[in-house]
Amino acid sequence: MITIYYSWRNLWRNSRRTLITLIALALTTAVLIINLALVEGYLKDAVANATDLVVGEAQVHAPGYLEDHSLYKTIENPDAILKAARDNGIGATERTYGYGLVSVGNKSAGAFFWGVKPSAEKTTFELAKHIGEGSFLTDSETGGIVLGKKIARSLNANVGDEIIAVVQAADGSLSPALYNVTGILKSAGEDIDRGAAILNDADFRGLFVMDKGVHEIALNSKGRIAPEMMPQLLAPALGKAEIKTWRQLLPAFSDIINLSSASIGIIGIVFFLAAGLGIMNTMLMATYDRMREFGILKALGTGPARIIGNVLAEAFLLSLVATLIGIILGLAGSYYLQVVGLDTGKVSGEISFAGVAFDPVWHASISVRTIILPVLEMWVICVLASLYPAILAARLEPVKAMLHV
Repeated sequence: MITIYYSWRNLWRNSRRTLITLIALALTTAVLIINLALVEGYLKDAVANATDLVVGEAQVHAPGYLEDHSLYKTIENPDAILKAARDNGIGATERTYGYGLVSVGNKSAGAFFWGVKPSAEKTTFELAKHIGEGSFLTDSETGGIVLGKKIARSLNANVGDEIIAVVQAADGSLSPALYNVTGILKSAGEDIDRGAAILNDADFRGLFVMDKGVHEIALNSKGRIAPEMMPQLLAPALGKAEIKTWRQLLPAFSDIINLSSASIGIIGIVFFLAAGLGIMNTMLMATYDRMREFGILKALGTGPARIIGNVLAEAFLLSLVATLIGIILGLAGSYYLQVVGLDTGKVSGEISFAGVAFDPVWHASISVRTIILPVLEMWVICVLASLYPAILAARLEPVKAMLHV
């Protein structure tokens, strides 16, 4: 305790310098906490946008289906896979896909038709809530269609308009049908925006003359089960079907997530170097000002270890007080950004990358890691930065130090 008392007193011999350093370290800690919370929030929201909206944490397909999206490559035992998923607490929904044309008046466009079970989509994913205009499909009603944002704009289609769909059915015939636009999606990724035409499963099978068969089973546990564990859990029911996690389905997006995670360390290094230089400067100046004092202490028999310990104690106390203030400021800023967020939409507009739409409102995410990691690293860097001036003080020659003016 006596060491702490004298260390605290020594820090305030030059109150102005100590106060400036204290403020700088506190602000650095606060910025680190806010930055880490923002990055974690970005990563969390980005992965949620990819997995919870459409893609899921993993998907099951027939062998080779993802290479050509053939209408005839269907999963052999979808019911067994769906049962195995639900038995393991994994949300699952089946989808069927096919290509065709849609037209409104004299405007037409190529479309990628989805056949979905609306209730399963609403339970497992967020796409049904991602409606910009109108409403999503229901199990009980047929004859409706939900369009992607950009394909609706290119067709000049609005909610309530009639759409003509023409496709080549599974039996080789040309199959036309008439649907009413029930909803238009918000931006959900480039492919969905430009081509999605979503139908009730019954309507899809009628249009494509496809009584049975499933092209995709999308899986989403909403974070309860690691995606990497799903192939093992479903292995007995898969048969010849292939299962891929979202990282395999969206490799470019996965690389962006990994790169963003790595950026945390790079930004941290820059801030820690700045903090280290600041604390080293303070300790060096303090050592210079107290050179005669250290000389007298050494002349009285004080060992180098005791002097080093005193200087390190001063550095630790300075960093301790600074980080306490930094935690308060950092938590306040992070909480505000977690609740309100940063609206980047006014600057960047809608952002979509690698088939995933990003929320324009950037929210922070507060966790134990976002608080503890910056604080611990700040303590370490402050103590390490004070080692050099501490060793200098311990190696002073008593006579020369006492004669120093």
